[in-house]
Amino acid sequence: MKISQNPDAIAPDGSEVRFLARTDRGSMAQFTLHNGKTSMAVAHRTVEEVWYFTQGQGQFWCKSAAGEEVLEIREGVTLSIPVGTHFQFRNTGSEPLVAVATTMPPWPGENEAYEVEGKWVASL
Repeated sequence: MKISQNPDAIAPDGSEVRFLARTDRGSMAQFTLHNGKTSMAVAHRTVEEVWYFTQGQGQFWCKSAAGEEVLEIREGVTLSIPVGTHFQFRNTGSEPLVAVATTMPPWPGENEAYEVEGKWVASL
């Protein structure tokens, strides 16, 4: 599959989505958040994700029963998002913030994510 130049969808957090691959056990997509933008804060009902940032810089906020933290993100950083974790990210750089993410199990549809109270005001 070749990545699309135009987004295939908009994620529940407001970032652009480009579909990459899908199997019975997982799916992969590229997410883009443009300069100066902050995503909506969301959590997932049933999926966990692993993200790898390929471009840009920013911050990633996450909150779970284990605690709350803000991570600095940039090209080469990886992170995981367990089921039910509240998260939000923002682009603090001068170029798009881009991540490739794997979702396990595969993304089930639009009702998977739900809005939560975030760290920052969303700006999409």
